[in-house]
Amino acid sequence: MKQKVTVFGSFVVDLMARTPHLPVPGETVRGSLFKQGAGGKGFNQGIAAHKAGGNVVMITKVGKDSMANVAYDAMDAVGLSKEYVFVNEEVGTGIALISVDENTSQNEIVIVPGACNTITDEDLAKVEEHIKSSAYVLVQLEVNQDANEKVAKIAKENGVRFIINTAPYQPMTDEFLRGAYLVTPNEVEAEEITGVPVKDLESADKAAKVFFEKGVENVLITLGSRGVYVATKERSEIIPCFKVQAVDTTGAGDAFNGGFLTALSEGKDLWEAARFAQALAAISVTRMGTTPAMPTREEIEAFLAERS
Repeated sequence: MKQKVTVFGSFVVDLMARTPHLPVPGETVRGSLFKQGAGGKGFNQGIAAHKAGGNVVMITKVGKDSMANVAYDAMDAVGLSKEYVFVNEEVGTGIALISVDENTSQNEIVIVPGACNTITDEDLAKVEEHIKSSAYVLVQLEVNQDANEKVAKIAKENGVRFIINTAPYQPMTDEFLRGAYLVTPNEVEAEEITGVPVKDLESADKAAKVFFEKGVENVLITLGSRGVYVATKERSEIIPCFKVQAVDTTGAGDAFNGGFLTALSEGKDLWEAARFAQALAAISVTRMGTTPAMPTREEIEAFLAERS
């Protein structure tokens, strides 16, 4: 049975250029390709979860400008409801400037959140019932944090499993973390929050212990090419990633989080969900862009079947 899930977060328009190498300060580099597309951590995760088969309510905010059409068109293309895309008539739609090294697939990203950093109490009042009736709510740190904290309060007070993708890192209160069903930092974010450099299973266990002490129920730390660390209070493990030829790693973490959310909503345990999410992320990095790179459910299942 597919349970309803809510993804609450950012929308920005990705402005991506591929270059022979990433520029150093003061350097101008001639690029080989430019693409514009739908992005933002929240939006990427919502599209990934929806295309993977999730029953997704997407909540975000855009400006009253031409950039907003990028969000509307992307949602129309995959059949995702636009009902809870709020509009700020004075602040423009957010943008992300992305440089991708065409040789290594590494990237540099500058985010200007714009409208999605202006989510109000009035906006939240319109979606409160959706949050309360969801099985899971997934947030990131790319919108105004006071809105995230209010969503956290609604979810926790109503028994909704609250998931925090701690990206892009910013300081947060222990109260925000307390009672979360799951946190999903990468190793850099995990160190920022816990003070523990995450290099291997032993150090990941130490970081997880800090999260547990802060009141988080489960911990997942993405480790790039090394895989993903998953921990409950009783068990911890690093699950290796699938080996693929990466073309563009932008949005890989978002692909993973979206896939993980869908898998959980279908009743998979943390370990099964991680494998499903890793398959989604692995496929996404073999393609250009963020939301266009997210695979369908059929593609994910075929990928897993080939590697069973």
